Amino acid sequence: MIEIVEAKFITSAPNIERAPDSLEQNEVVFMARSNVGKSSLLNALTNHKGLAKVSSTPGKTRLINYFDITFINRDTAQKSVAKFVDLPGFGYAKVSKSMKHEWEKNLTDYIAQREQIKLFIHLVDCRHPHLDIDTYVSDFLFANCRENQQILQIFTKIDKLNQKEQNALKQEFPHAIMLSSSKKKGTSKAIQIIYDILHEPLDED
Repeated sequence: MIEIVEAKFITSAPNIERAPDSLEQNEVVFMARSNVGKSSLLNALTNHKGLAKVSSTPGKTRLINYFDITFINRDTAQKSVAKFVDLPGFGYAKVSKSMKHEWEKNLTDYIAQREQIKLFIHLVDCRHPHLDIDTYVSDFLFANCRENQQILQIFTKIDKLNQKEQNALKQEFPHAIMLSSSKKKGTSKAIQIIYDILHEPLDED
């Protein structure tokens, strides 16, 4: 069984130029449109209520936030570390057009150029699985994802759907994770998958 036993805030950066230096490819990037429950998910995964601040104002956070994460394999007692990266929520931001353009450019540059990223996690509200903005983000990720990077889709707030609706969503998106931060449903599975991807052996050519 894999668990996260420690999580702490490191720093914030406005763009890729100010991102912390690292030689390791161990960053897990969380991205979602505003108000999907990204902060709640980060807090649920790390079992740390105050790790990511849950804002009542969608789109308020405009910085890239970094967290040091420590995993433990309960079977072997072996610990390992990684970084969780909380990207600003896209959409809904009440800012000027010029600021929004710069903000979006910083995010797209970061996603396309940051070589330390191992895993992109795209969060989608399970009640709105086909929004144009999420389709755009998904297409952008697949277009820019390197061979040594992976993409994982997580549907949040799954407790808001009945069983029939959940089954239909699972059938349409068989590789996605269904998760509820408030009910802690799906969090253990998500942690295990994140851990497994981070610890995949490198291909030897």
